[in-house]
Amino acid sequence: MRRLFHLSDVHFGPHHQPEVARAAAALVAARQPDLVLLSGDLTQRARKAQFRAARAWVDGLGRPVLVVPGNHDVPLYRVWERLFAPFGVYRRHFARDLEPTFHDDELAVIGVNTAHNWTFTNGRIRRRRLARLEAAFAAEPPGRCRIVVAHHVLAPVAGLENPETMRGARRAAAAFARAGVELVVAGHLHEAFVVRSEEAFPGLDGRFVIVHCGTTTSARGRGAERLAHSATWIEIDAEAIALSVLRHDPETARFVAREAHRFPRHRLPEPAAGGIIQTDTGKTRGGEG
Repeated sequence: MRRLFHLSDVHFGPHHQPEVARAAAALVAARQPDLVLLSGDLTQRARKAQFRAARAWVDGLGRPVLVVPGNHDVPLYRVWERLFAPFGVYRRHFARDLEPTFHDDELAVIGVNTAHNWTFTNGRIRRRRLARLEAAFAAEPPGRCRIVVAHHVLAPVAGLENPETMRGARRAAAAFARAGVELVVAGHLHEAFVVRSEEAFPGLDGRFVIVHCGTTTSARGRGAERLAHSATWIEIDAEAIALSVLRHDPETARFVAREAHRFPRHRLPEPAAGGIIQTDTGKTRGGEG
């Protein structure tokens, strides 16, 4: 079994809630997940001090963390920097690789950067990136659970405050299905939801689960999560992917389960332990994305 903790939109800077960040860190310390997934928007305005604070918090979790950037991790008002070095500050504080990977005997996790220098809201995945992703997953042994980590919205879901998806969402979903992806995690909306690909994309070959985390530590929750904070606890074994959507309870200062889901998967061979995070430098870096 592998246990994952999915966080998103922590937004260090204005509106960041330090007491909620401490509660998230306490849950990591108590449960010791095998991997933490942080799906973008580490900062509010991509400032150096905000990235330093986010980096210190991520390091303090003491677990392997796979991080991808979000649109708020690109400078908004520093136009020249946005044009010519949109991820310069992010790279200096996290990793040069904007699309890190994690592999062990049970998991194959690929980060996908959906934010770009002129992506203001909804994001995109380029066609060539999808081709590389399919090739990378094709090289994985068949028993590993294939997971994609992105920032922007893949699934069109009715009833959300902002239901717009990233550009080319159906094309991306089709590529994920061909690659045998079983789980996609993302954020961006500041509102949590869980949906199956066959519900979001009728007629799509292949099936996977889409999990959007709300904002874990920002006061800017939206819709049903206005002023609320959420995260997702994920357990994956040979038979199923089990999800618990967690909500921060201000009275107890803890994250508690609000809803649970269980999705069957193909029975897998019994794996062994051990794993690494790889970056574009080829180095092994514990606790980095």
